[in-house]
Amino acid sequence: MAAVNVNISLQFRIATPDDAERIQQLVQSAFRTIDSRVGWTGDEELASNFRLEVRDVLANIAKPNLVTMIAVDKNDAPVATIEVAHRDNSIGRISSFAVDDHYQRGGVGRQVLAYAEDYCRRTWNVEKFSLNALSSRKALLEWYMRRGYQKTGETSPFPREKFSNLVLPEDLCFVELEKNFSEVANGDQSA
Repeated sequence: MAAVNVNISLQFRIATPDDAERIQQLVQSAFRTIDSRVGWTGDEELASNFRLEVRDVLANIAKPNLVTMIAVDKNDAPVATIEVAHRDNSIGRISSFAVDDHYQRGGVGRQVLAYAEDYCRRTWNVEKFSLNALSSRKALLEWYMRRGYQKTGETSPFPREKFSNLVLPEDLCFVELEKNFSEVANGDQSA
């Protein structure tokens, strides 16, 4: 996939059940995209076997402390999606972040992540964010770190039982990252 220089004006809205199928297709397609950047997609076989069910998207849309956002272009075509959750301990949790492969490498991801963080700060007064990424996706982890996230040193297990037909690296796990806006504002954290 060639680098795209996209100057796109996005509109953001909270997803409804009517968006579930489009979100499912967008997320599944984005996670399956083959990318020439070393360490971006991680294990190609794992990526090609990734599945997301519409019922799972609908379940997340219905959760009270989770908001599924969709970014659309001027024609209301979905360009990206991201989920944000408000945790009891005033932490915003970011998940299911996907950008349509036609818009990757053009700044859309940065725009969507910044919007999601701002939404959490305005809506829930959240100053700390957490997320995780697969340990095999080294370039993606570095991308988050350039956005101000830092590794916490914690990991969580990868659900190997869902991919029992694949030979996966023994050390495959989710790497936990956090971003604390109060520390960034005080200059205690490098971006």
